[in-house]
Amino acid sequence: MDDKSLTGSPHLMPASQDKAMTTARWILLTTFLLALAFPVQATHTASATLFCWSLRFHQGTGSFDETLDLTTIAGGLNGELAPWYASHTHRSGFSLDFSGFPITGTLLLNLPAFQDANGNGFDDSYEVAQGISGTSSGQYTTAIGSGTITATWTRPAGSSAGTCVLRLVDSTFGDLGNFRHTFEVLEYTGTLSYTPGASAVSGHLDLVQTGNPASTLQGPVTFTKTATAPYDELTLESAFLTNAIAQWLDLYEPTPLSRDLSLGTNYFGPMEFNDGDPTTMEEDYYSWELSIDDLNDSDKDGIPDFSDDPHTVTLPRPPHLSLSQSPTNLLLTVSGDVGHLHHIQEATNAAAPLWQTVLSVTLTNDPQTVSLPLPPGGRHFWRAMAQ
Repeated sequence: MDDKSLTGSPHLMPASQDKAMTTARWILLTTFLLALAFPVQATHTASATLFCWSLRFHQGTGSFDETLDLTTIAGGLNGELAPWYASHTHRSGFSLDFSGFPITGTLLLNLPAFQDANGNGFDDSYEVAQGISGTSSGQYTTAIGSGTITATWTRPAGSSAGTCVLRLVDSTFGDLGNFRHTFEVLEYTGTLSYTPGASAVSGHLDLVQTGNPASTLQGPVTFTKTATAPYDELTLESAFLTNAIAQWLDLYEPTPLSRDLSLGTNYFGPMEFNDGDPTTMEEDYYSWELSIDDLNDSDKDGIPDFSDDPHTVTLPRPPHLSLSQSPTNLLLTVSGDVGHLHHIQEATNAAAPLWQTVLSVTLTNDPQTVSLPLPPGGRHFWRAMAQ
């Protein structure tokens, strides 16, 4: 932003123009330059979404007050249904309590078949904005036997919470009944503020959990561009996020980030934390996915500024000001670049840290004259800031 103040010799207003004033009104015009035009690299803002590949299951209840809890930690119950990359999409440990006699084991469970109603490439099962419904299958094992699982899923669009009914059929004891669970999608949305770079991009994430505005994640992140495909392939090198109670979530290891070439403006990739939920007793909820949507494209070449070569922005030339006075107002003439916004600011002290913006105008002519009200008595200064 350019900044130029107006000055000149003081002019005493004729007393006939202000008969009610007992002291003379002075208007001091000064000409000094506070900022010059120079190349700068702008900070941009993109949309960001972070979601967990794990689902959080609350305790399920059966027909006769039996309970079923999921957990992936040894020191308690954390409700995590964690991603599994083998025979099923997810797995977890469980504790099945029949009248005070818990049975522990391991279950493997699929999510409903992949759905992508909005065509953004992500499974609707993890997007709060998209609803899901369907059935899936699984299996479980315990120290005394095994069985099959049928899961019925429902979650309305716009809600992070849904219902999953697990029907367990044991190979020895038969039908164990239905267990009704509330489950949660862990999704955070917000912004990524970033500064483009030739080989690296630095930024800051500010995220809020969908459906739980008191839960936040924020902190610095850094990316590096690959040498072979710098516009389309990056590496998330570091991330240090803090939650709402000042607990750290730090990156387990650098992970790849790719640009979706069909959408053009989306970047996506895994975000693996050492501990994705520090509020629980042990490390858990490791696996997340980061999605960045950047609509900034300064040079209109189809490559978002996030991964494009950095572009310097040259500020408009410093404005030149002149001031004259009519019987009812002041006439300020501004010479500057047409099409740029100019903020006219006023102060009673040229060294004042804060100036008041009294008028903002986009120049349609060079020069252009604007009208200002006559100030109250005393010395006044005006300046223009071009952007």
